[in-house]
Amino acid sequence: MHSDEFLDDLHLRILRVTEDLRAIQQQLNCAAMQAPGDPELMEALCQGPELESLEVLKTALDQMRHFLWFYIQLITNESAEADHARQVVKKPVQDTVISPRVAAAEKFRFPTEAALREFLAAEKTRKPN
Repeated sequence: MHSDEFLDDLHLRILRVTEDLRAIQQQLNCAAMQAPGDPELMEALCQGPELESLEVLKTALDQMRHFLWFYIQLITNESAEADHARQVVKKPVQDTVISPRVAAAEKFRFPTEAALREFLAAEKTRKPN
């Protein structure tokens, strides 16, 4: 796929998801306003599947928010730290053992890289959506 096509597709998808999120927020807001006066609606909203789907949505949005923060930092920050983080993303994570003191020093030297590594490590262990 050509880069312009890819970016157009990505832009359209972002717009669709944004519209969907706004619609979900509006529906949840209406339900929250009606629920106190409607015991049946309140009971339905408190059911396991409804709460579980909200937790899944919350988790996905939290992960996306964290990822977008790192992504925006990575593409807008032209410092040496950003260049180093880009290189880290391109190469696989090594399983070398280093001392805790060196690891802590590296976290302060390149904080974006450390946060990105933690995010990528968490992605390996999280349940798929």
